[in-house]
Amino acid sequence: MIYGGIVPIIIFPHTPLFYILQYAHSVKLVLASITPTRARANSAAATLASDFLLRASRYLPCQAQAQNSEAALLAWLDRQSARTAPVLILLDSRGRQLTSEEFATQIGRHRDNGTQTLVLAIGPADGWSDAARARAGLILSFGHITLPHELARAVLAEQIYRALTILAGHPYHSGH
Repeated sequence: MIYGGIVPIIIFPHTPLFYILQYAHSVKLVLASITPTRARANSAAATLASDFLLRASRYLPCQAQAQNSEAALLAWLDRQSARTAPVLILLDSRGRQLTSEEFATQIGRHRDNGTQTLVLAIGPADGWSDAARARAGLILSFGHITLPHELARAVLAEQIYRALTILAGHPYHSGH
């Protein structure tokens, strides 16, 4: 809760001060993916994605979630009950390209405006349907290149971590 404009900070034991960025009503970040059945969960890319999400969890609650279809992801979104509806950001090669700073601004805006759940989703191999694209608050692109799902998850997890360090003023992001 916020008392008289003061936001209590949650401090974890042995955590340097620059790692502390916990808000009383922080947004939960969900990295969702439509995972092909042939994807290997124990690959180096999956390990890297898990590592970056763990690092990002120092700043905001983060979790990974795999769905077997776009329909399953949209149904899961419909079942989420909270004060605010989840905000969906889709990754798609036809989306907007943002700098890391602009991506951080997007996450910070949702964090500060009371969004409870922010879902960043990597889609099916044949792209998102028009229904999913219409539901998205933002369609984001890492460029016109095609990445395997596992590698896209690792890149997205790193960018989530980078965005949170930018918002915290941490030196991880050097600005290049």
